[in-house]
Amino acid sequence: MIKTNALRLLDKKKIEYNVFETELDETHTAGEVAENIGKSQDVVYKTLVTISKSNNYYVFVLPANKELDLKKCAKAVGEKSVEMLKSKLLLETTGYVHGGCSPFNMKKFFKTTFYIDCKNHDKILVNAGKIGMMVELKVSDIEKVIRVQFADICAD
Repeated sequence: MIKTNALRLLDKKKIEYNVFETELDETHTAGEVAENIGKSQDVVYKTLVTISKSNNYYVFVLPANKELDLKKCAKAVGEKSVEMLKSKLLLETTGYVHGGCSPFNMKKFFKTTFYIDCKNHDKILVNAGKIGMMVELKVSDIEKVIRVQFADICAD
């Protein structure tokens, strides 16, 4: 198995995890990835990056079956508004490509917010830093890896 930057960070922090791989490419949705690896869409999380008018970047992590509410996201991070970062800027900003963006070990640390409902699960899966690779870890371990907050960031 190829070790990504995200997995190297989990190893360094001595976090237990399981890796799931699929042959799907970046054109597939997080929901399709969940189905392909045999996991529920409410425990497979996608990582989305936004930018504010003040040029601050924010990372939001939410279930495959949910959509971001950008107004809730802005409120969660104390901004007037945020918008999705254009895909072409993702690699230079985070070090990850579209479809392979992990909330762990980006080029720089960005304020990261996980959907509050993830606390209802023992484990969730997030991208491991490579298209088609997901990492499953305990929700309680997320705060051992990165500084994170939890908030209602999803559309109703």
